[in-house]
Amino acid sequence: MDFDADLDATGLLCPLPVLKARKRLMPLQSGQVLRVLADDPAAVIDMPHFCAEAGHELAAADVDAAPQVYFIRKG
Repeated sequence: MDFDADLDATGLLCPLPVLKARKRLMPLQSGQVLRVLADDPAAVIDMPHFCAEAGHELAAADVDAAPQVYFIRKG
Protein backbone atom coordinates (compact mmCIF):
# COMPACT_ATOMS: atom_id res chain seq x y z
CA MET A 1 0.00 0.00 0.00
CA ASP A 2 1.22 3.50 -0.80
CA PHE A 3 1.72 5.89 2.09
CA ASP A 4 2.51 9.57 2.56
CA ALA A 5 4.32 9.48 5.91
CA ASP A 6 6.11 6.92 8.03
CA LEU A 7 6.44 6.32 11.77
CA ASP A 8 8.76 3.76 13.32
CA ALA A 9 7.34 3.08 16.79
CA THR A 10 9.27 -0.14 17.36
CA GLY A 11 10.61 -0.45 20.88
CA LEU A 12 7.91 1.85 22.28
CA LEU A 13 5.29 0.60 24.71
CA CYS A 14 1.67 1.64 25.19
CA PRO A 15 0.56 4.41 24.91
CA LEU A 16 3.56 5.84 23.01
CA PRO A 17 2.87 4.28 19.57
CA VAL A 18 -0.62 5.80 19.52
CA LEU A 19 0.53 9.15 20.90
CA LYS A 20 3.30 9.40 18.29
CA ALA A 21 0.87 8.35 15.53
CA ARG A 22 -1.55 11.11 16.61
CA LYS A 23 1.27 13.68 16.47
CA ARG A 24 2.56 12.40 13.10
CA LEU A 25 -0.97 12.55 11.59
CA MET A 26 -1.48 16.23 12.53
CA PRO A 27 0.32 17.80 9.54
CA LEU A 28 -1.18 15.34 7.04
CA GLN A 29 -4.14 16.24 4.85
CA SER A 30 -7.41 14.33 5.09
CA GLY A 31 -7.10 11.14 3.05
CA GLN A 32 -3.33 10.86 3.33
CA VAL A 33 -1.92 7.63 4.75
CA LEU A 34 0.51 7.10 7.62
CA ARG A 35 2.41 3.82 7.87
CA VAL A 36 3.18 2.82 11.46
CA LEU A 37 5.62 0.09 12.45
CA ALA A 38 5.12 -1.19 16.00
CA ASP A 39 6.13 -4.17 18.10
CA ASP A 40 4.10 -3.42 21.24
CA PRO A 41 1.66 -6.32 21.80
CA ALA A 42 -1.01 -3.82 22.88
CA ALA A 43 -0.86 -2.05 19.50
CA VAL A 44 -3.13 -4.76 18.06
CA ILE A 45 -5.91 -3.35 20.25
CA ASP A 46 -4.75 0.26 20.56
CA MET A 47 -4.38 1.19 16.87
CA PRO A 48 -7.90 0.17 15.75
CA HIS A 49 -9.37 1.80 18.86
CA PHE A 50 -7.41 5.02 18.26
CA CYS A 51 -8.59 5.16 14.63
CA ALA A 52 -12.23 4.61 15.58
CA GLU A 53 -12.13 7.24 18.33
CA ALA A 54 -10.23 9.86 16.32
CA GLY A 55 -12.19 9.47 13.07
CA HIS A 56 -9.38 7.89 11.06
CA GLU A 57 -9.56 4.74 8.94
CA LEU A 58 -7.36 1.74 9.65
CA ALA A 59 -6.88 1.08 5.92
CA ALA A 60 -4.76 -2.05 6.39
CA ALA A 61 -2.83 -3.89 9.04
CA ASP A 62 -0.45 -6.83 9.19
CA VAL A 63 -0.39 -7.88 12.83
CA ASP A 64 1.44 -11.13 12.07
CA ALA A 65 4.48 -9.29 10.71
CA ALA A 66 7.48 -8.47 12.86
CA PRO A 67 7.16 -5.57 13.42
CA GLN A 68 3.43 -5.08 12.99
CA VAL A 69 2.45 -2.71 10.17
CA TYR A 70 -0.53 -0.36 10.28
CA PHE A 71 -1.77 1.95 7.52
CA ILE A 72 -3.89 4.79 8.90
CA ARG A 73 -5.83 7.02 6.51
CA LYS A 74 -6.40 10.42 8.10
CA GLY A 75 -10.07 11.29 8.55
